[in-house]
Amino acid sequence: MILLELFLTFFKIGAFTFGGGYAMLPLIQEETLAHGWMGVEELMNFMAVSESTPGPLAVNLSTYVGAETCGFPGALCATLGVVTPSFLMILLVAKFFAAFQESFAVKACMDGLRPAVVGLVASAFWGILPTTFSAGAPLAQLAAAGLLALGAFYLHWKKVHPILIILACAAVGVVLGYLGVLSL
Repeated sequence: MILLELFLTFFKIGAFTFGGGYAMLPLIQEETLAHGWMGVEELMNFMAVSESTPGPLAVNLSTYVGAETCGFPGALCATLGVVTPSFLMILLVAKFFAAFQESFAVKACMDGLRPAVVGLVASAFWGILPTTFSAGAPLAQLAAAGLLALGAFYLHWKKVHPILIILACAAVGVVLGYLGVLSL
């Protein structure tokens, strides 16, 4: 029963979230916590690992949640659940895209979805922010995280490859953690 519940929950997440993995985060967080599959801190750790491993964020995260909940069968069910709607939608779009690509309704729909995606990504950011920094976080930790974020934005603005930005932030995080600035 839990395997079907994993599949259907992640199918719903995959079917009703547009904009990729970051836009899915609020729904994944809400559903995972509502089902009691893991706590907020554990989910945050899985989010960090999911962002750090190759592959789509939502697929990685659903796989981790499924594996944590029900081992390999759970990982398989959650992963299939989250990717099946996109797979079916892509097949449908590919079949009819040429006929509808100039449609006013399709263009208007896409114009309406773009701001929604930005809002969902922002919601995910605000949703995980309190867990990332507890009320008692040292000022040095907050300052270091802020400087890392500013550095990442600057490197992105300078068009540095995202992999190099991730590696640079990880290296600085390791050094700051070793120096005791960041609590690990």
